[in-house]
Amino acid sequence: MLPSLTGRARRALIGLLGVLALAGFAHAAPANAGGAGAKTTFNAKDCYECHEAIQGFHEKGDHKTVGCNSCHTGLDAHRRAGKGRPTTSTDPATCGSCHQNQYRTMYTMNTDKTAHKEKAVASGGALDKLLMPHGFTREHNEPRSHAFALYDQLTVDRSFGGRFSDKQGKEGLARNGGNFKLWDVLKDDYPGEPHKTFKPGTAAAANPVCMSCKTADHILDWAYMGDPQPGAKWSRLSKVNEFVKDTNHSLNCVFCHDPHGAGPRVIRDGLIQALTRPEKDTLWHKDPKGAKIDVKELGERGFVRKIATLSRYDTKLQCAQCHVEYNCNPGFDPVTGKPIGMDDQRTNHFPLKAVNDIGQHYKDLKFGDFKHAVTGATLWKGQHPDVEVFYNSTHQKAGAECASCHMPKVKDAKTGKTFTSHWQTSPRHYVKETCLGCHKTWTEKQAVYTIDSLKNKWTGKMRKAEFWLTRLVDKFEAAQNMGVDAAVLNEARAKHSEAHIHWEWWSAANGAHFHNPQMFEESINKGMGISQAAVKLLDDAMAKRGAARQAAAPATVPVVANVAAPAAVSK
Repeated sequence: MLPSLTGRARRALIGLLGVLALAGFAHAAPANAGGAGAKTTFNAKDCYECHEAIQGFHEKGDHKTVGCNSCHTGLDAHRRAGKGRPTTSTDPATCGSCHQNQYRTMYTMNTDKTAHKEKAVASGGALDKLLMPHGFTREHNEPRSHAFALYDQLTVDRSFGGRFSDKQGKEGLARNGGNFKLWDVLKDDYPGEPHKTFKPGTAAAANPVCMSCKTADHILDWAYMGDPQPGAKWSRLSKVNEFVKDTNHSLNCVFCHDPHGAGPRVIRDGLIQALTRPEKDTLWHKDPKGAKIDVKELGERGFVRKIATLSRYDTKLQCAQCHVEYNCNPGFDPVTGKPIGMDDQRTNHFPLKAVNDIGQHYKDLKFGDFKHAVTGATLWKGQHPDVEVFYNSTHQKAGAECASCHMPKVKDAKTGKTFTSHWQTSPRHYVKETCLGCHKTWTEKQAVYTIDSLKNKWTGKMRKAEFWLTRLVDKFEAAQNMGVDAAVLNEARAKHSEAHIHWEWWSAANGAHFHNPQMFEESINKGMGISQAAVKLLDDAMAKRGAARQAAAPATVPVVANVAAPAAVSK
């Protein structure tokens, strides 16, 4: 064992010993270090000399008997010479070699969730009018199975301008889920070209931050917050068409499970930043039942990475790495109008707040997403605030978490052993294991009937909110064309911004009808009231403007033509 030195000093000493060994000086290798090409099980204790941060995870965790070479290759040269970068597997199949049931269910396909199901269709086209000219108007789909999270982000019309296509063409739609590697099935139709729009009807709006909730393949090459750092291969400013070529797997296990200790964790840096904000203003800070976090600084490559280990599995936090509202795009300062680019940390930001607080949060942050093409109002484009919706719901207050309904305990049909299903799908597919566990007097049909009935209420209210918002937009255009005072138009813009939040929040969220129907009805009705007030404001202003125009018009005397009476018509 090396003397008590710092990690960097140890690495330097090992490097020196490696140089001496290569130069012909004797250097005794550890007993378990095999020769060139040997298949060796590496004792993790030999790696602790340099990787002392990992020791704390590994020694206390369920993976303490797992050798380093289970997930890393290239260790022979690295351990002996103290240099060379081992390869780290982020392929979920590595975990699946032991955790077979979890791996199998993780990539099971839900055939009820079909591809290219645009939200604009359900809204009768209102969504496109309400979001114009945002990139989501190119294609804004309902989500489907997690197996396709990364794939869909590359092929959706709003992200890469039509750059990537399936090697099987449209026949690729028949792919039945699974942990497929991205570049086994996709191809770049425009290699060597920069990130841009290639085809009509598409947009090139993707960036490395928005890819970070689809895959963690880049985790070891990404500094905290995606800041550009020497030694970090990728950052917020990286060319996204090159960044995605370094990814392969959708939703890796390492998002939620620490590979060294096997304990619960989160890795999304924007979420970690939110949980450690000095204001302590997130929904998690107000949750007495929430897991405690312990933020760890890691990074062996000259830059800092951070993860947060959890005191227990808390799927509200773990799902909040993706199923949450977060800003992942450029924007502008609503006060100055100055553009905000990807060099600014505000382009990787998690508010983790409720619908009634999100507007003020972004005002305080001085960040605006886009301006509406007709009204010019500063509007917010939500991502998917599913966790925020669930906070303070009836189910959450009763102690339920995301896993209660989406990842229940099930039995292996072959062995009879119980395991946690990782098929994060609707509880409609798990009614017996989920709903009926608490609602013991219900039948499965009653549970599904209740879910569908809640969805009906949501659908009706959403269409009504869209009616009033689109009417607001149309009235604004008419008022502007009539020359209504700028002060009135500015007041209408402010109302548009606020009313939009109380629609967009529920349009962007998944399963909101079930996660928190009470909050939904309160918020959507509030938004409709604001839209109606804006319509009345504009109607009154146009009526006043019309009356003023009529009063200002010169009086005219009607001219009566001297027309002879028609001759009688004989019968």
